Amino acid sequence: MTQAIQATIGDSEFDRDTSVRPRGAAEPGVFDADLSAGWTIITAVNGGYLLALVGRALSEYLPHRDPITVSAHYLSASVPGPAVIRTELVRAGKTLSTGQASLFQYDENGAEVERIRVLASYGDLTALPADVHTTAAQPDIPAYEHCLGADAGPAPIPGSSAIVDRLRLRLDPTTAGWAVGAPSGRGEMRAWFALADGRDADPLSLLLAVDALPPTAFEMGLIGWAPTVELTTHIRALPAPGPLRVSITTRNLAGGFLEEDAEVWDSADRLVAQSRQLARAPRT
Repeated sequence: MTQAIQATIGDSEFDRDTSVRPRGAAEPGVFDADLSAGWTIITAVNGGYLLALVGRALSEYLPHRDPITVSAHYLSASVPGPAVIRTELVRAGKTLSTGQASLFQYDENGAEVERIRVLASYGDLTALPADVHTTAAQPDIPAYEHCLGADAGPAPIPGSSAIVDRLRLRLDPTTAGWAVGAPSGRGEMRAWFALADGRDADPLSLLLAVDALPPTAFEMGLIGWAPTVELTTHIRALPAPGPLRVSITTRNLAGGFLEEDAEVWDSADRLVAQSRQLARAPRT
């Protein structure tokens, strides 16, 4: 395991809840896990948390340990409880390893039901060159103390507060009109992001961060569950300690689906993660 991930693993809630248990030599690449109820939205487990959990299994199995690009298809809604993750090495190169993984749960008859399927390439983020040529601009988010925490307004969906308690989110007031019944009509969501227990960000928690904010659909006046269909995340650098800034935009809602483009910036003003997901629009 790379130093970057190992240095932050300890007794944090995120680490405990994304821990995986290898079955050993008899079933190489197979891991048991328990999906925590603490990361749910209504009754379904959050997609970013699932991505981090599967990402940890791949990190432990592949020759390289840092996620570089991770693409996931969500096949059915996950629920709290036991799960099994089956990983496979597709190719091991000098600088990148590619693998795939599927997370399964069990139906009432004990049969496995696939919840999420992932194809990913892993490498060593500490070995990446330091040169940066970009036109990306940092999100225009007010200072942390001028943004809105979870206690600033009522929960928009009954029973949706479980994951909020695991996070330290501070929403940009200009993208939080939905919380007081006055959505802006724009597909934008911006916030400061950190884990509630104070654990600093690492590559695995970046997989959570891209899918941890309220859906952009809320600011478009659509309140409800927006289940992820597909999510691709690129990890661009090891994040510096401190809270992250996350900006998410939607340009097109059509046919009952919307895309969300996310950027994650660290305390050193670096773009450390990007993602695009396709989600179903909430059905109000």
